Amino acid sequence: MTAMSNLSSDVTELIFSYLPIPTLIRASTVCKLWYSIISSSTFSQLSTQSQKYPWFFLYGIHNTSSNFNQSFAFDPVSNLWFRLPSPTFPSQSSSFLGVDGFFLITAPFFTFSPILKRHLHSTSPLRFSRINPLVGVFDSGSSSPPSFIVVGGVRFIGNLVDIEDRLAVEIYNPNSDSWLLCPPLPADFRSGNSSQSLSSALFKRRFYVFGIYSCFISSFDLHTHLWSEVQTLRPPGVVFSFLISCMDRLVLAGICNGPLGSSFNLWKIEEATMEFSEIAIMPHDLLYGLFDGDEEDKFASLKCVGLGNLIYVFNEEYHKKYPACICEISSEDGKCRWRKVPQLPSPVNKFHKVVSFSSTVSLHSILQSEGGGDVVAPLQPMFD
Repeated sequence: MTAMSNLSSDVTELIFSYLPIPTLIRASTVCKLWYSIISSSTFSQLSTQSQKYPWFFLYGIHNTSSNFNQSFAFDPVSNLWFRLPSPTFPSQSSSFLGVDGFFLITAPFFTFSPILKRHLHSTSPLRFSRINPLVGVFDSGSSSPPSFIVVGGVRFIGNLVDIEDRLAVEIYNPNSDSWLLCPPLPADFRSGNSSQSLSSALFKRRFYVFGIYSCFISSFDLHTHLWSEVQTLRPPGVVFSFLISCMDRLVLAGICNGPLGSSFNLWKIEEATMEFSEIAIMPHDLLYGLFDGDEEDKFASLKCVGLGNLIYVFNEEYHKKYPACICEISSEDGKCRWRKVPQLPSPVNKFHKVVSFSSTVSLHSILQSEGGGDVVAPLQPMFD
């Protein structure tokens, strides 16, 4: 057999491109040559797993003691959970959430951090400090820092909230460190304007907002800063559903009541017409494996997030330690393949709030700090 050290750098790079990120991080510590290959920009372009197979992040928050907070990340390629260092928050912070690539605090100040770096950055104040908003992150095209769009939420003034106020959309410009005020959510969403009753998806430079229970849908154009006409997107039998952006398509995912009982269905959405077509149904044993018993409201704790080719469905109640499953949508034939996610690594605490989201993970950003230094050592315990 040819020793690994005798292979050309091109062949070595090709072999590395098939490995999951945790294995690559370990491999990068073997020698300077392997580190130079894995950390290079050309390798980042070759290895597209992070775009197709985003990770699932779960942050558990305990109201009375931060010592009970826990953080986990699931890598679908290696099919493994990793325990992350528990996040630290500035005092008086509230309204924690995650979007692709970032962990956010929206009140009383807007603060963001890359999900695996824990470098907190505060922006200039939002015009309307708010809790439980919808947030999207996008590339402004003119700078490397991210741009954010903040939609809805509940107005936060001191320790008081105002659930009646329709808050303006705000867009963050990283170049000027300023927030641009834009028209608020259409009035149809007045009865539910927070992330507890709405889901969102950023797709083709439009930020879609969808009512989980109302099934109202509208989109905000990131160029014109205008909302589209509000429509209703409700496949027959839908009880509640979530809107997800999956690479080349919009997908609706949710619980549906049919002749044979309850099921979890996926529909492809044509964004131009808002017409839907069913693409998959979760296997019955996977769905009911997320719950205990046959109580009437057993589906109420079901949540769904997704990105890239993957959709994660999970139960955010503690009684079964937050079980989850995945649906992978093939980019070649469009077929859906379901599988169960392994249990969280014990011990798992009981949380008052669970923040969960799907995010791409950049190998290059893990291996290179903002100043170009090596950040593998601080992250190494995560992959033990």
